[in-house]
Amino acid sequence: MLEIIALTQGPWHAGAMKIAETVTFGGSRLDRAAEMRGTADALKAQNDARAVLLWRGKPLICGDDLLRLPLDHPVMADASAATIFLGREDGVPVFSADLSEWEPEGLDDETLNSFLDPSEQRHPAVPDAAFAELRAVMTRLSPRDAELAATAKAVTEWHRTHRFCARCGAESAMAMGGWQRDCAACGGHHFPRTDPVVIMLITHGNSVLVGRSPGWPEGMYSLLAGFVEPGETIEAAVRREVFEEAGVRVGAVSYLSSQPWPFPASLMFGCAGEALTTKLTIDPEEIEDAIWVTREEMADAFAGNHQTILPARKGAIAHFLLEAWLSDRLD
Repeated sequence: MLEIIALTQGPWHAGAMKIAETVTFGGSRLDRAAEMRGTADALKAQNDARAVLLWRGKPLICGDDLLRLPLDHPVMADASAATIFLGREDGVPVFSADLSEWEPEGLDDETLNSFLDPSEQRHPAVPDAAFAELRAVMTRLSPRDAELAATAKAVTEWHRTHRFCARCGAESAMAMGGWQRDCAACGGHHFPRTDPVVIMLITHGNSVLVGRSPGWPEGMYSLLAGFVEPGETIEAAVRREVFEEAGVRVGAVSYLSSQPWPFPASLMFGCAGEALTTKLTIDPEEIEDAIWVTREEMADAFAGNHQTILPARKGAIAHFLLEAWLSDRLD
């Protein structure tokens, strides 16, 4: 198993957590207070209640901190009336509020729709803060801020894309502090969706298998990944995806770590797998390229010294797993 370290933050005062839990968007142990979701409206009335703000999925950041604002702050005039109860911090209820209907001046749709949107939007009521792309700031945030931002983004996106009942087609309504949608027409209840994804540290001797997708920055390679299908185990998904994408057969598979990935709403299962074959047969419909990289080459890439290879983006579980592999922190 991965090395054990002492727990340093969160609502629990005892116990320990694995290094695997320190991956970006994990490790903060937020008190989600699920038992209080049915009384979220009453919690909003508390004077100490706070909200984190999103604009089209981008959290409101001041420096390296996720802002928490009073629910009567002037900026809330542009927020949707529907809020999501994220949990409690030291007993203080924290919600998320969506300002996606607010229209900043000078928007560039091409930039906004890019993979890593570099633009920032500033609301006049909070001039010292900015709405920033979560991918761009995720490694700067504290574990707690990252968990709150990821949770708010994922659940808000789910509501945006699941307004209508999947059973009868009628419009549903938010319930249970944002953790449920109810259909008055047929009585159906719907809950936020998380898509399971396997991401694989496939090794053969001293080398690791990495690949790249079209549109990535030139030279960037990451671990292979894919969705788990219905009726499939995590281990079976690892073997199927690696063979489909790269033509490599995989033997033993073990679980290493997980990461919530709110782009839009996945749970990444980081796994290690032992390659039984090394010949690569790439499916161009799945990936652009795949290569075997030695430990020494990957160490050079992480140090920024490799001439052609860039490592997976920092903050992604692929970077986390490769870094652990390089430092021999995986068993």
